[in-house]
Amino acid sequence: MLKVLFLLLMGGGLPVAIAMAGSALVYILWQHAQGTGSLPPFVVIHRMVSGIDSFPLLAVPFFILAGNLMNNAGITNRIYNYALALVGWLKGGLGHVNVVGSVVFAGMSGTAIADAAGLGTIEIKAMKDHGYATEFAVGVTAASATLGPIIPPSLPFVIYGMMANVSVGALFLAGILPGVGMALLMMLTVAYFAHRNGWGGDIKFEWSRVSKALAETAVVIAWPLALWLLIAKAGLQPQLTVLGAAIVLFTLDRIFRFQAVLPIMTPVLLIGGMTTGVFTPTEGAIAACLWAMALGFLWYRTLNWKMFVKICLDTVETTATVLFIVAAASIFGWMLTATGVTAAISGWVLSFTQEQWVFLLLANVLMLFVGCFLEPTAAITILVPILVPICQQLGIDLVHFGLVMVLNLMIGLLHPPMGMVLFVLARVAKLSVERTTIAILPWLVPLLVSLALITYLPKAVLWLPKMFY
Repeated sequence: MLKVLFLLLMGGGLPVAIAMAGSALVYILWQHAQGTGSLPPFVVIHRMVSGIDSFPLLAVPFFILAGNLMNNAGITNRIYNYALALVGWLKGGLGHVNVVGSVVFAGMSGTAIADAAGLGTIEIKAMKDHGYATEFAVGVTAASATLGPIIPPSLPFVIYGMMANVSVGALFLAGILPGVGMALLMMLTVAYFAHRNGWGGDIKFEWSRVSKALAETAVVIAWPLALWLLIAKAGLQPQLTVLGAAIVLFTLDRIFRFQAVLPIMTPVLLIGGMTTGVFTPTEGAIAACLWAMALGFLWYRTLNWKMFVKICLDTVETTATVLFIVAAASIFGWMLTATGVTAAISGWVLSFTQEQWVFLLLANVLMLFVGCFLEPTAAITILVPILVPICQQLGIDLVHFGLVMVLNLMIGLLHPPMGMVLFVLARVAKLSVERTTIAILPWLVPLLVSLALITYLPKAVLWLPKMFY
């Protein structure tokens, strides 16, 4: 009955959050009308409030704020220029720039939609100006936008970690290697199109420009490695060592005028702080906000207080939407468990198969389908209570499964009827939804190959988390 009510309300065009909370309330009232109900209607409000009364969920507004600050502080132009210098001279140059730029921006935004709307606007315009077909520009932008929630930080990972009782830090680490692998597959796809169409580079190869970009990359890699050696191996005091290294970093940035070293340090700050125990994911999100504000207000001076107020209001609006979905899904998931739906589904699946690979295949098909119709936050909050108990019984690592779930739902963002990235890029590129959908189809190949590798090579996903956790 509960599932039928949910589907009827969704089919009636109600938002998914209202459909979840409304179906739970109507089900309880219906039970009371039948004389079989023992739960008061007030339990709906109680469970919704309890669902968002969680310390880890405090990370949600701060990660959203950090992404909005980076997106509005002129950081996107710096990321684009850095990627252009690094790979713009390759054949199909701006396609590679698109992917590399998304990798960097993923370390700050945490969402696919922010990547598509922020950096994607710059990338699509530049590619069109350089003579690339609009469909190709939209396709590569859509595919690379899926990297946003895979490479840390990641808003969906925070929601999944809270729902599945899994370490958010471990999830963040699990996304690094798969995210890099996905980026390489996308760049190979760009190289294939460039070879087939005879495209050259979009800027002239200049060793001075490339060497500067490589130097920025080297600094990003060497800085955290040097900190680890000084603190963990040499035994220096952490606070003074970090402060001294930060002064050196800002001095180098002032001397050499790097494009993107300081913004790229955002995920380094988060991952380093969480793996060394300096702060929790929630405190890390606050640190990311402070870092973004320092860059925008003090270092680059591209933010002002009027912009900051607007950014905060946008963050409040987005946070309210996300947390309302989480609250509604909390009562819906609790009702699914209380009425025995999750146990029935688990029993049916386990009677059908006891093989991990078969379950993962079926789960992928289900999540790809659900991702086409539900926003990722809503999908995670509905699917976790159903699928996680089965994973536990089959011995599937929940960190690995979290990455599989998030990637499935990100691919769903590229599909009609509910794919938000699809609609954002259609508006940015001024294409119809139909043409945008066709443009994205070839890029499903590297995404699905990535999904298959991530699903059936769990050791590659779990190598970093197991090293630190």
